[in-house]
Amino acid sequence: MYCQTEMKRGTVPFHIDRKGIHVSLDEVPAWVCSQGGESYFEATEVDSMQALVKVVEEQTLKLARVT
Repeated sequence: MYCQTEMKRGTVPFHIDRKGIHVSLDEVPAWVCSQGGESYFEATEVDSMQALVKVVEEQTLKLARVT
């Protein structure tokens, strides 16, 4: 965004480590800088990834209570 190069629609991997949980997605739609490869997600993708992480966290808490 800072280099003012054209952004192209593509996919990028997404990884998050949070509270002992590791989530990895291979191909998430994003805008990708054609020069440096930096990626930006639209609100729709961010909302979906946040919802996914929330569900994984909730299910992990349920598992922890079982043991």
